[in-house]
Amino acid sequence: MTDTGNLQNWRLETDADRVTWLTFDKDDASTNVLSGHIMIELEECIRKVAELAPRALVIQSAKKSGFVAGADINEFTDLQSPAQAFDLIRRGQLVLEELEKLPFPTIALIHGFALGGGLELALACKYRIAVDDSRTSLGLPEVKLGIHPGFGGTVRSVRCMGVIQAMDMMLTGRFLSASKALRSGLVDKLVPAESLKEEGKHLALNPPPPRQAPFLQRLLNFGLFRPFVARALEKQVKQKVRHDHYPAPYAIIDLWKRFGGNATEMYLAEANSIAELMSGDTAKNLIRVFLLQDKLKSLGNKKLLNLKHVHVIGAGVMGGDIAAWCALRGFKVTLQDREMKYIEPALDRAYKLFERKLKTTEDVDNAVSRLVADPDSKGVIEADVIIEAIFENLEAKQALYRDVEPRMRNEAVLATNTSSIQLELLGEALQRPGRLIGVHFFNPVAKMPLVEVIKGELTDPDMLEKALAFTRHLDKLPVPCNSSPGFLVNRILMPYLMEAVIAAQDGVPLEAIDAAAIDFGMPMGPVELADTVGLDVCLSVAKILGSAYNMPVPALLGDAVALGNLGRKSGKGFYTWVDGKPQKRPSPVEQQYEDLQDRLIFPMLNEAVACVADGVVENADLLDAGVIFGTGFAPFRGGPANYIRTKGRQAMRDRQQVLHDKYGDRFFPHEGWLRI
Repeated sequence: MTDTGNLQNWRLETDADRVTWLTFDKDDASTNVLSGHIMIELEECIRKVAELAPRALVIQSAKKSGFVAGADINEFTDLQSPAQAFDLIRRGQLVLEELEKLPFPTIALIHGFALGGGLELALACKYRIAVDDSRTSLGLPEVKLGIHPGFGGTVRSVRCMGVIQAMDMMLTGRFLSASKALRSGLVDKLVPAESLKEEGKHLALNPPPPRQAPFLQRLLNFGLFRPFVARALEKQVKQKVRHDHYPAPYAIIDLWKRFGGNATEMYLAEANSIAELMSGDTAKNLIRVFLLQDKLKSLGNKKLLNLKHVHVIGAGVMGGDIAAWCALRGFKVTLQDREMKYIEPALDRAYKLFERKLKTTEDVDNAVSRLVADPDSKGVIEADVIIEAIFENLEAKQALYRDVEPRMRNEAVLATNTSSIQLELLGEALQRPGRLIGVHFFNPVAKMPLVEVIKGELTDPDMLEKALAFTRHLDKLPVPCNSSPGFLVNRILMPYLMEAVIAAQDGVPLEAIDAAAIDFGMPMGPVELADTVGLDVCLSVAKILGSAYNMPVPALLGDAVALGNLGRKSGKGFYTWVDGKPQKRPSPVEQQYEDLQDRLIFPMLNEAVACVADGVVENADLLDAGVIFGTGFAPFRGGPANYIRTKGRQAMRDRQQVLHDKYGDRFFPHEGWLRI
C-alpha cells in the first residue's frame, strides 16, 4: 500500500510488477461522482504517482454500480457567477491534464457507467478497457443539463473518436453500449467482467501504440474543413432545438469550429463557455429538472413491495402497453379481457416492443413467455398488483371491482388507471375502499416516464407506499397526487388543449396555433397533441373536467367526434394523418395572431396555480416535475411554478387578469396566484 495521507475516497497501491492501482471509492455513497473535494484528492494522488514513476497506472472503481457517474450536480447549484464556475471547471481541467501528461501507460477499467466527468477522466488516460455486457454505458450527456463537457471532453473525445462520432455523442447526449463504444474507438478493448483486472494488468505491462481516430476524421479537424462541417452540424441541431431555448449544442459546435486545431486554446475556451452556460437560465432550469427527477425516484422504496406478478384488466392500447412494459421489466403478467380476440393485438404490440428494446432473441423469448393472455381472469388470485385499465365509465369500473375484490389476496394492490374519475366514487363499490389506489400511466407507456400515483380520502397509507414502490420497480417516475377530477396532468393539460380548439373556432389556422406553442418550447403543438391523444378521449376528459371546474367544451371538438374524426387513430381529426404524420400547411408566419401564445399557456399556468392551492400535489416542486414529465412542458423553463417565479408572480397574475377582461371567465385568475 502506498502512503497517500488522509484520503477519504481514493486508494493507491503498487504491486510487485510496479503497476500502480488507483481505486475510486466515494465515501458513504453507492455511486462514484466527482466533486471539488474529490478532484483535490485525485490531484494529490496523481502527484504521488508521478513521484513513484511506476511502469503503469490503472484507474478503477470499487463500486458495483459502475465507474464514475459524472460530476456532483449539487455543486452546480451553489455557483453564483461565471467566474466562480470557471474556477471550478478549470481546476478540474488542470487535474486531468496532469493525468494525461504522465509519461507511462495510464489505463481506465470501466464497468457499468462512465458518464460525463467520469468518461472525461477515462479519456484523460491513454487506454480504456470496458466490460462486455449490457450494463456498460458510456457518454457525455451534459447537453441534457444545458451545458457541455468541461474537463477537456470536447477536445479528447474528438481526438479519440473523430469529429462526427464525438459530436453526435455530445450533441445528443446519447449513451453508447459496450459494442458501440468499441466500434467508435472510445474504448480499446472489451473483456468479460471477471477478466477486467487481468486484462488491465496485461495492457499495463504490454502497452500497444495508443489508438487514434481514422485519418479522414483527423483531416476534418483542420481549419480548412471545420467551417463546412460546423455548418452541417448546426443545420442538424436546428431541426431539433432552437438556439435561444437550448444554447449548449450550438456552443459545442462553435468551440470546435473556432479552436479545434489548438487543444491548449480549446481547453480554456471550453472552461469559459461552460461557465457562461452554467450561469444561464437554461442550464439552471435543466439542472433543476434533473434534481426533481432524482426527487421523484427517491419517493418509491422497492423493498416495500415484493413484486412478482402483475394482473392487468383491459387489453386496449393503454392496458396492453402497461402489461407489455411490466413484462419487459422482468415480471410475470397476466392480461385479461373479454375474449382472446381483444388480447391478441396487445400481444402483437408487446412483441414489437420486446424486439425494439431487447438485444437478443433469448431475451425477447423470455419476455414473451412472461406475458400471458388470461381471458378467464385466473391471474387475479395470485397477483401482487391488479391494474384496472378499462374504458372511462364509473359504473363499468365499479362492476369490475365487485367481481375482482373477493378473489384478491389480502395484501394485493388494487390499482386503477383512470385518467379523470375520482377514487372516492370508484371506491364505493368496494368492501375495503382503502385498498384502491390510482396509478395513471401516460401514452405511449414505453416513452412517457411519469405515473401519477393517486390516493383518495380513504386510501390506506401502506397501499400508497406499495404503489410508489411499484412504479419504481417499473423504472417510472411517480408523482403523488390527491384524488380530484383530472388529478394533476389532465387538469393542467386539458384547458390548454381546449383553448387551442377555441382559437381554431375563432378562425386561427391550426398550424399557427401549433407554431405558437412550439415557439414557447412545447415539444408538440396542442392541436397535433389532441389528435395524437384521440379527440374522443379529449372530449370525454373535457366533459368531466368541464362539469367539475366550469371549463367550456368547444362545439368544434364534439362535432369532430360525432363525424368519427378521432385523430391519428382514425386517419383524420383536426388534421389529416398519412403514415402516422399530420399533413400541415406552412404556418402563416407573416400574420400575427393577437395574444395567441398567452391564450394557450396561461390556462395551464392558472390551473397549475390552482393545483398547488387546492392541494392536488404537496408543493410546487412536485407540480413542476409532474407537468414537465407528464406533458413535456418546456423543460428549459423549469416547470410552470418556476416559470411564474422567473417572470414575476404579480406581473403574471396581472396578465391573467388582462386575458380575463378580454376573453371571458375561462381566464378568471385563481385565488392561488396570491400564494404560489
